[in-house]
Amino acid sequence: MTIKLRRCAVPRQSAARGVALPDRRNAAARALAGALCLSALGLVFAPQCARAADLAEQPIRANFKHESASADAVQVADWVLNSGNHRNLSFVIIDKKNAKVFVFHPDGQLRGAAAVLLGEAIGDDSVPGIGERALSTILPQERTTPAGRFVAAIDRNLHGKDILWVDYGAAISLHRVVTGNPKERRAERLATPSSLDNRISYGCINVPVAFFNNVVTPAFKNTNGIVYILPETRPLQHVFADLSAAEQARLQR
Repeated sequence: MTIKLRRCAVPRQSAARGVALPDRRNAAARALAGALCLSALGLVFAPQCARAADLAEQPIRANFKHESASADAVQVADWVLNSGNHRNLSFVIIDKKNAKVFVFHPDGQLRGAAAVLLGEAIGDDSVPGIGERALSTILPQERTTPAGRFVAAIDRNLHGKDILWVDYGAAISLHRVVTGNPKERRAERLATPSSLDNRISYGCINVPVAFFNNVVTPAFKNTNGIVYILPETRPLQHVFADLSAAEQARLQR
């Protein structure tokens, strides 16, 4: 019997991409500010009401700490927090252009960041049905890491290794760097300061071993989380439609 090996050999699950949630940013704070104003008839507590209303409108900012991040990564992280798109779960942003991953606590505080290895081919979509194909049939131009929003969870692959399953249909996961083929020099690629040599995988996201163990695993232990993979060939708003709506609403204020 012949067993076909997928791009990332993981057992089938029923998880699916999540659905974006409506913007509920600071709704409770705005309601409290309004209640204070009404109770004081707009007189005694008027200055306090104004300050509370101003605070309610303050956007939430993701804390990248001392890590350098692209404008796209910052924009998406802030949108995630202000829209509640992450459902108050830990979330991950993968910046393909800069080959970097950021893992956040639900409140937007950075857990950690690291370099990543990505699919060999440039592109934001997976070839239909690629998750069911044998590795030997996947052409170099088909080895993409898809962009989008994914509900992710820790799982085990067919070899018993724990991985972060991102998109089963496309056989995409985030896992410890694979070093079985010395010619690929995957560990060395992760260690270089340049992102130009980080395209080597069949589409999965490789991270340093310590980063997976100390940052990714605690963030997703016994729970799901959200992974946002930024596009490299399409605008952000074409991949994250709600981001475009949020930006338009902000500009109209």
